[in-house]
Amino acid sequence: MKSSRPKRIPSFFWQCGRAALTVSSAIAALQADGAATDAPQDKVVHVKRTEPFEVTGNGSAPAWKEVAWVTLSKREGTADYDARFKLLYSPVGLYVLMNGSDQRLSATGRDDFLDLWKEDVFEFFLWTDQRNPIYFEYEISPLGFELPILVPNVDGKYLGWRPWHYNGARMTRKATSVAGGEKSSGAAITSWTAEVFVPYKLLEPLGNVPPKPQTRWRANFYRVDYDGGQTTSWDWARVGPSFHEFEKFGTLVFD
Repeated sequence: MKSSRPKRIPSFFWQCGRAALTVSSAIAALQADGAATDAPQDKVVHVKRTEPFEVTGNGSAPAWKEVAWVTLSKREGTADYDARFKLLYSPVGLYVLMNGSDQRLSATGRDDFLDLWKEDVFEFFLWTDQRNPIYFEYEISPLGFELPILVPNVDGKYLGWRPWHYNGARMTRKATSVAGGEKSSGAAITSWTAEVFVPYKLLEPLGNVPPKPQTRWRANFYRVDYDGGQTTSWDWARVGPSFHEFEKFGTLVFD
């Protein structure tokens, strides 16, 4: 079965000078002609404001009770599972809660910044400024390991850049939980949940950050599952073969 994941460049790094020139040229071109594509009309989520709270991995904070789930649609595969997400934003960062039914925890990763998309994973992409072909990609495994990267996407060529000085106020806060079993590789479970806080300080290289009331970001949300050696994937705004078709992302409107 053809994987829903796009082929990745083996290394996360280009030569700095070449990347800077290429991205700068693309940004100039986009800004010159005002290029900004329209999001799918049915893929809009209004994000409510909240006071800061701590993530627990199970969405137990009272603020989540005031937010409705948004459903992801299956892209391919045979697994009869569901996938969904919620969003909130505070004065200092964005909160993301993702949940999905499951039967087995198909993840063996033992560290951050690995190729998490090759096993069970939730993902979200944040394209905060349509003038620039650069967005934030975040992946998290059921075991709690993460992959946060900035992605320049120029003429369909994309790669991930790891954050520098990734600590303190610039570091995400994240946790995961499972239901119906243990949080261990290969365990039988009934669902798993990931809760992530993304500080605006981490997104500062991107434009249009932090969001204000009526600010709009483009975004997408994904899930990939590998039970039984088969790939099943979900998305919110429908993209084609690649998760990185950012012009097809949906829209977040901050209330």
